[in-house]
Amino acid sequence: METTTNKNVYPVTIDNGHGERLTFLGRELRDGIEYIQVENEVSPGAGPPMHVHHQQYESLHILEGKMGIEVHGEQPYFVHKGESATFEPGIAHRFWNAGDSTLHCKGEIWPPHNIEYFLEEIYRSSREHGDGRPGTFDAAYLLRKYRTEFDMLGIPAFVKKVIFPVILLLGKIQGKGKRFRNAPEAQPAR
Repeated sequence: METTTNKNVYPVTIDNGHGERLTFLGRELRDGIEYIQVENEVSPGAGPPMHVHHQQYESLHILEGKMGIEVHGEQPYFVHKGESATFEPGIAHRFWNAGDSTLHCKGEIWPPHNIEYFLEEIYRSSREHGDGRPGTFDAAYLLRKYRTEFDMLGIPAFVKKVIFPVILLLGKIQGKGKRFRNAPEAQPAR
């Protein structure tokens, strides 16, 4: 399936350099709702940190491997080949490869809004900084700009409210924000 939307010609694959590879396969409109199809490969032990999509649903179907899932405040559980997991908007969650071989999933996110841009930039920054985490300025910028859509629970509220504004100011003075001059506008809070 090859589709064009905004700047992307599908498929588009991003890799964070630390065990997560995600491919955006294309977008489609069904019953008035836009979906983006995704496919991911996750190395053993790897996976995104605890995060929340404030406006998006995320559904993943396990093609190969074992996925560990933790919903914030609940006990972790596991899903296996042939099973699926769906995360609703506003529900903080994380998942990881809980097996010994590559976890391979297919799924979709709806509505996609800015998920492509946000994850492309987070993965790019994580790859560039080499420690599995995005650079501080990049994280501060992206989490501030897209706060109506996404959040990372592993970053303390104090850091987001007090430290990030200072980092953003210093980064702006240093010209670091130029990289994001074409960033799409965030979706308004619902």
